[in-house]
Amino acid sequence: MHRYLTARVLASLALTVAVFTFVLLLGNALKEILALLIAGEVGIGIVARAVGMLIPFVLVFALPMGLLTATLLVFGRFSADQELTAARASGISLVSLAAPIVVLSLLCCGLSAWINMEWGPDSRVAYKELIGRARTDLSRIQLPAGRLIYDFPGYVFRVGGNRNGDLENVVVYWLALKTYIQAPRGHIQMDVTNHEMTVELFDAQSVTRTTNGVPSFSSFPTLLLPVQWKAAPANGRPAVNDMTFGQLQRELRRREALAAMAPAGTNFAASAKAGRALVEEARVAMNREGAFSFACFGFALMGIALGVRMHRRETNIGVAVALGLVLLYYGFFTLAGSLAPRPEFYPHLIAWAPDFIFQATGAVLLWRANRGL
Repeated sequence: MHRYLTARVLASLALTVAVFTFVLLLGNALKEILALLIAGEVGIGIVARAVGMLIPFVLVFALPMGLLTATLLVFGRFSADQELTAARASGISLVSLAAPIVVLSLLCCGLSAWINMEWGPDSRVAYKELIGRARTDLSRIQLPAGRLIYDFPGYVFRVGGNRNGDLENVVVYWLALKTYIQAPRGHIQMDVTNHEMTVELFDAQSVTRTTNGVPSFSSFPTLLLPVQWKAAPANGRPAVNDMTFGQLQRELRRREALAAMAPAGTNFAASAKAGRALVEEARVAMNREGAFSFACFGFALMGIALGVRMHRRETNIGVAVALGLVLLYYGFFTLAGSLAPRPEFYPHLIAWAPDFIFQATGAVLLWRANRGL
């Protein structure tokens, strides 16, 4: 009986993961890859490579969703066909029947952890680089708003807004001089030929950490920063959501060090708050990758318990219930991401809430179903 159930779950798991992978790939491909193909910017070979690079990224979601759907369908049919009643009459408990599936879910957690923390992010970055190289060869040097920019040797930039080179709420970390600079307005001029960018800051204020530890404050009506930029910015640091777990650890330490450079005081309060928000953004991304890795365990417990309680053979009912649970589960991660700029709400802990809720609820429901309650 145990082998019979495990085989059915494995067969359903393979099918559901394949279906969800195809659906998720289709969504990503239609959004970006096929548009390039239709425009004639890429060939079939590039499309095939891009789709292959997207598979690990979508497996992050397809594997837990597939396991949840598989357990709902298999145990729903198992209960509806009175096979569970026959097993209980033979002295086999539901917990005993579910034990191999729970072990399978833990193995899936290990696989999911590797995909979440290493393979998936690396493949996503490779996919973006492939698509970027396939596009028309335009200058990609820019200062995107709302993130730390490491593309310029000796400097780290953060801007609140960038409208065609007109900057708002600019923060510059001048690493060599241990200087922190902020300005409400700025402007950039690009010299693509010489790989140089000139940043003009207006009403700038700076704080320099001297050798004796005493900060030195300065103000400038206009401050010009000539900055050399790298010839191949695509090889720089990926976005936070595309980093591996090891990269996120290093990024978190780097952001904490940069946030510590911001001086205390009302004049720098907004910049200090933005620095803390960027630290929390990296912390949320780290915890999200860790929490994602345990989705399979909670989904398996919920799928087994709800499948037994539903007593339904229909595939569409099982898929609908699975999608509803998935939306509820991943809704917490959306909430954590939206609260990343508000570290006082501890959004990195919110990322763990769905795991605890699903695992606790699934364990209670499974215990009650085992006792026939």
